[in-house]
Amino acid sequence: MFYWFMKNLVAGPILKTAFRPWVTGHENIPKSGGVIMASNHLSFIDSVFLPLVMDRQISFLAKSDYYTARGLKGWFTKTFLKATGMIPIDRSGGKASEASLQTGLSVLARGEVLGIYPEGTRSPDGRLYRGRTGVARMILEAGVPVVPVAMIDTEKVMPIGKRLPKVRRIGIVIGEPLDFSRFEGMEGDRFILRSITDEIMYELDRLSGQEYVDVYATSVKEKQASASR
Repeated sequence: MFYWFMKNLVAGPILKTAFRPWVTGHENIPKSGGVIMASNHLSFIDSVFLPLVMDRQISFLAKSDYYTARGLKGWFTKTFLKATGMIPIDRSGGKASEASLQTGLSVLARGEVLGIYPEGTRSPDGRLYRGRTGVARMILEAGVPVVPVAMIDTEKVMPIGKRLPKVRRIGIVIGEPLDFSRFEGMEGDRFILRSITDEIMYELDRLSGQEYVDVYATSVKEKQASASR
């Protein structure tokens, strides 16, 4: 109810009027049943605008750190994340990664929509980076289709490091669902997982028109951080 209230009566109308998001391929979103929306990740606001243009509620897995901040800013952040369907998870690795997987699977088991960024983090420079295979494992274990989504120009509205967005138009391109049921029962095969992930990234590259870089975005960010030190 809170999600619906914020999306349709409060934040949604304001954001749609200000940024006028254009959408193609809306008909490619399944009307019912569990489905993964796999998107490129250019900006924090990707998780804001994709839910706004969808008829179905979508949940994203968000870092639990966002929910622990105190004071007015902490309250505002938690309220905002709740309104956009964010689910807090521990992303520190190890057992936490398994817990994240199970949380995502529970969303899909309820026949709901789960949003995933296969790159694992925001692009540091607007290019598309190598996908992580966790999305492929979730697809096979849940037995659901995956819909590729390309966010367009969101990094120009709110680049990494900026607190306030620039008002300009953004776009969302929704591709046709990808069916990987032919690989059922093969979620333990790392070569299959890589093949599925690469196919998803190929579609995101095609839909977004981004330059593709076959390395992990986290590696690039780590090198940038080391250089700045």
